Amino acid sequence: MVFEFVKSIILGIVEGITEWLPISSTGHMILVNELIGNTDPEASFTATDLYLYVIQLGAILAVVTLYFHRLNPFSPKKTKEEKKDTWQMWFKVIAACIPAAVIGLILNDFMAHFENWEVVSAMLIVYGIAFIIVERIHKKTTVTSISEMSYKTAMLIGAFQVLSIVPGTSRSGSTILGGMIVGCSRSVAAEFSFFLAIPVMFGVSLLKIVTAGLDMTGSQLAVLLTGMAVAYIVSLAAIKFLMNYVRKHSFTSFGWYRIILGIVVIAFFLITGI
Repeated sequence: MVFEFVKSIILGIVEGITEWLPISSTGHMILVNELIGNTDPEASFTATDLYLYVIQLGAILAVVTLYFHRLNPFSPKKTKEEKKDTWQMWFKVIAACIPAAVIGLILNDFMAHFENWEVVSAMLIVYGIAFIIVERIHKKTTVTSISEMSYKTAMLIGAFQVLSIVPGTSRSGSTILGGMIVGCSRSVAAEFSFFLAIPVMFGVSLLKIVTAGLDMTGSQLAVLLTGMAVAYIVSLAAIKFLMNYVRKHSFTSFGWYRIILGIVVIAFFLITGI
């Protein structure tokens, strides 16, 4: 059981970093699971779908913590106009979540067939190339704050989020890429991606809890809470890093990273024959 705690800490670190950077948490989780011998759900609690999805709640709480004032429409420190803007922001987030909620629920079971290294590596490379191309043509931004974003733009970003149901795509990657394509600045695309994650990931985690149940032993619950706590702490640093990074740099380096990781995943599985 000690090793389960060690694996939970490792997976918490991976989740905390990769959930927010546009580099695919699924791709990293699959590779890390292979490297630490964590592929059999029957033998390891940290390999179960329930664990891998519920650990995301720790990452989500980091967004809520960092942006609590921005997200809170009831804050007494906000003016009437600021509260109105906050409500408008939430309405845009909800509107953007509709495509993923509808299509995601319909295809949830079907997409499980694509959770393999072949699809993940292909998506890592394809979206890596996409980031490089979009950065080269991303010259003009028409949306420099979420308050300037129209509902149409929010819905279009939500449509891009649907693409993240394909393993290896990256939820943050697809929404950030979509945001830039429809004219958002890098920082606005990244922030809106963070806010979109709150209802989406809460919903997915709740769905997994309902379908899988919470029939856990005390030690398994401790392992889960450990992973969530680590994901929360690491996410705080990852989100701050990304926002500081995009103010001065492009996403091109993340595109190259995805391509390299995709090649590494292919090489790893072909060499090992797993």
